[in-house]
Parts: sequence; C-alpha cells; structure tokens
Amino acid sequence: MDSPGHAEHIISLHGLVTGSADIQSILNGVTRFAADAMSKAAGETIDCAVTLRRRKRTATVAGSSEKAVMLDHIEQSLGQGPCLTALDVGHPVLLADVATDTSWPDYSRALAAEGCHSALGVPMDLGETSEAVLNFFAPATGVFTDEIIDEASDFAHVAGSTLRLAIRIESVEQLNADLKTAMATRTVIDAACGVIMAQNRCTHDQAFELLAKASSHRNQKLHDVAADIIAHLGVTPDNSLRFDD
Repeated sequence: MDSPGHAEHIISLHGLVTGSADIQSILNGVTRFAADAMSKAAGETIDCAVTLRRRKRTATVAGSSEKAVMLDHIEQSLGQGPCLTALDVGHPVLLADVATDTSWPDYSRALAAEGCHSALGVPMDLGETSEAVLNFFAPATGVFTDEIIDEASDFAHVAGSTLRLAIRIESVEQLNADLKTAMATRTVIDAACGVIMAQNRCTHDQAFELLAKASSHRNQKLHDVAADIIAHLGVTPDNSLRFDD
C-alpha cells in the first residue's frame, strides 16, 4: 500500500477523525471515499455502504448514497448476502452476478429489482468489541475483478484503522462524560447529606442512610431525592426532607 493513491486514502481517512463530530459522520465519509476510490479504479460507478456493530449497541449503517443504504438495510433484514457472509468468514465475499449466483436468492432478486447486478462484501478488522464491513454495489457484472477486490481489501485495511481510532476516541470521550456525570451526581448527594446533617445533628453516614431510606420510600433515584432537597432548600428549609411522603 505504498502508491500515491493509497497514501491519499490514508491522509483523507485519518482526516475524518479530526474533522468529524461523531462516528456517523466518520462512517459517511468512509463510504464516500470508498465509493470514489473504487469507481476510479474500476472505471464504473460503484456505491458503498458500511455497517458497524458494537457490543451492546444497535448497528450503525452509512452509505455513499441513499440507494446504498437501502440495499444494505435489505441485506440486514433478509439476513443473507455477501456483506453478512464476509463478516462470518473474515475475508471478501463476491456476488458476481445476481442472475446466476444462487448463494443468496432473495437478496439477488432485491438487488436486480434496484438495477444492481453485482456486489462485494469486505470486512474490516476492528478488534474484539466491534465489527464492520464495507458493501460495494455495481450496476453491471464483471466489475469486481481480482484487482478491484484487492484494491477494496487494501482500502478496508486503512479504513479499519481509522474506525478503530475513532471508536477509541469516542470511548474515551464517553468515559469522560460518564465521570463528569458521576461527579455531578456525587456532589448533589453530598450537598443533600450536608443539609440532613445540619437538620438532624447526625454524621454523614447517618445522613446518607436517611437519604437512602427516603429514596426507597418515595421510589425515586437517590440523586433525584438529593436534587429535590437542594432545589427546595431556599423555599422550605424546615421541610426539605420528609420521610412519611
């Protein structure tokens, strides 16, 4: 992967990470770059979609066109096609001709109805917690030659490294957001405990126990009960916490 074209792919794809706000934007950019690169290499118009799956999250789909996204969704709904098979086997899978290939009959008929006559699924290595695959669509047969498949595989390799980086950055940002939320929650609870300590002349542990009991009695989250205490502190300080509600 040392040609000027491949170097351009690397620069463009990694630029997505710094220039995009979220994973969806990055996926959209990846499919646009992929469609453009493969179209130039094949001399035919090729559309591209990508499906990203992460543990405990729904799949994220993006595409270089609305048609590409639609065709990808059809494959997901049918549960058959080169894209899904490529994820299972870990290497590119070709649907060379929807008229003669009998591997995925329902999907082949759906592609043909949309004017697409060949497709290629290329998986990307994202590690143990995520998986993704590029799905290329061509209006004619004979487009995905061995050379084009190799080109698509090279692109997927670079795109995979881009997505791995993007997912790591997103994970760190989510962790920071969770920590900030946890710290804010802890601050509110500690402040509420301070109010209870002052009103009941008790220790912090005793105040926290009273707060926990109020949470249970009211069937409210601990943070919400604490927030109510702080919110009403300046209004009715003598009645900021009742345990018989």
